[in-house]
Amino acid sequence: MHDEQTRSDGEQPRETWELRLYVAGQTPNSIKAFKNLKQICEEHLKDQDTIEVIGRLENPQLAAGDQIVAVPTLVRKLPPPVRKIVGNLADEERVLVGLDVRRHAS
Repeated sequence: MHDEQTRSDGEQPRETWELRLYVAGQTPNSIKAFKNLKQICEEHLKDQDTIEVIGRLENPQLAAGDQIVAVPTLVRKLPPPVRKIVGNLADEERVLVGLDVRRHAS
């Protein structure tokens, strides 16, 4: 549950974004997806994010739990609801809409 109370300094608490990027090793698509994700987070989430990069083959139970069928796949765990985007995340607008960043970050 996210705390919506005002902090003692009068500002709203910042929302935390928990992101998981499932990859298949150091493939060009996986590397590009991570690079694109880092850039999007730096521009739009302003240090409110945690990114966990997970190798699908090295962590099959975690991948199965998140229902990952293709890589790279980005999973937004927090804030709810869970959202997923498949691909190298090159289309920034698609990623922002898919993660619902504009509504949360404004």
